[in-house]
Amino acid sequence: MLTQTIRLWLEEKQKACIFNCSGRMSRMNGSMLAGYIYSLDGARQVPYTINTNNGRLLSFSDSDVGICKSMVETQGYSCEEHTVTTTDGYILSLQRLPAGRSGVIADKPPVLLQHGLLVDAATWLLNTPDQSLGFILADNGYDVWLANSRGTKYSRGHTSLSPSDPAYWDWSWDELAAYDLPASVQYVNDQTGQNLHYVGHSLGTLMALAAFSQQQSLNMIRSTALLSPIAYLDQITTVLGKAAAYSMIGDVLYWLGVHEFVPGGEAVTKFINGICLTTNVDCSSVASAIAGPPCCISPSTMDAVFKYGPQPTATKNMLHLAQMVRQGTISMHDYGSEDDNKKHYGLPTPPVYNMSSIPNDLPLFLAHGGQDYLSDPADVQTLMGALSDHDADKLLVVYLEEYAHLDFTFAGNANQVVYDPIMGFFSLN
Repeated sequence: MLTQTIRLWLEEKQKACIFNCSGRMSRMNGSMLAGYIYSLDGARQVPYTINTNNGRLLSFSDSDVGICKSMVETQGYSCEEHTVTTTDGYILSLQRLPAGRSGVIADKPPVLLQHGLLVDAATWLLNTPDQSLGFILADNGYDVWLANSRGTKYSRGHTSLSPSDPAYWDWSWDELAAYDLPASVQYVNDQTGQNLHYVGHSLGTLMALAAFSQQQSLNMIRSTALLSPIAYLDQITTVLGKAAAYSMIGDVLYWLGVHEFVPGGEAVTKFINGICLTTNVDCSSVASAIAGPPCCISPSTMDAVFKYGPQPTATKNMLHLAQMVRQGTISMHDYGSEDDNKKHYGLPTPPVYNMSSIPNDLPLFLAHGGQDYLSDPADVQTLMGALSDHDADKLLVVYLEEYAHLDFTFAGNANQVVYDPIMGFFSLN
């Protein structure tokens, strides 16, 4: 049935070129199919001016004033817009909250917050100030920095490429771990002169685990808090997510030349709807169907979540995550053949990220939930097994039976059951 869904979707895409179409053809199952490339540069790229001396983002277009002015200053907090350029040329935006709402300058170490998949730094600001981790940390004296991964709304710049170029989207979470995270960590360290705490949610945890297993940035990290940790994905319980992974949605789009994965785009929406029909999954709330039913998120917060998202990512990134589901591994992107893997890695199979190589004395705080379809408790236990030699006094695990994937960033009571323990953990490290 899923194969038929793919075929029907592809046939419909051939009939009408909804997006900008390239002339490239892709071969699939012996038939020639038209390839499509989203060209959203003119409509969605955010123009700005950059001071190359210090990376500070100086100005936005009139139509989009940025996260500081639209989400932080409106709540009475001071905010700075910054940019940092990765070594592979992506220009990432960061927001800094240097003081709490009282105006008192931070007297505690910096904290870098890294969002998950298909969202951006707005993740940490969408609830009320006393419920949003970004504001809570600032009010408790921390120097707060918000990261935005490449390809999201405010991180679409590049030194030589445009988002309409296929090469711009030639990355997966491998590059997020190898380039984005180290660039952001280094920048915060340079600007503050201090080592920092790191908080990641979902894909933001995978970035950290992969980077730290490769010994990246560890000399600048005080401690790490991982919310809904993602390392292993083969036991996820989301029917919709598994169906998408095994029906090879990422592969199909990638073969077709659709390099930018836009969740609200025509192509992805029709494909997901087809999977919902063939699997009889209730997709009235796609977020719940994929991530698990949240226990504690208000309707107004969910409205805000959809107002500010979803954000695009690379189709290659989705393909890489699907490989993790299908193969049960945490390894670098598989290029599909021994020859292609040898070209990229010098090996017939992709190198594996060894979780046990994360230093045993790195302070780790892990929080996961019983209703989480993506950071499934069974997969988290696999991760815990890989960390079995971790120093006991450097590892704190919080398990919340009623929490699903999105509760860790948007639940109304997360300030009490997740964020307070995080700050307690920070105070010890």
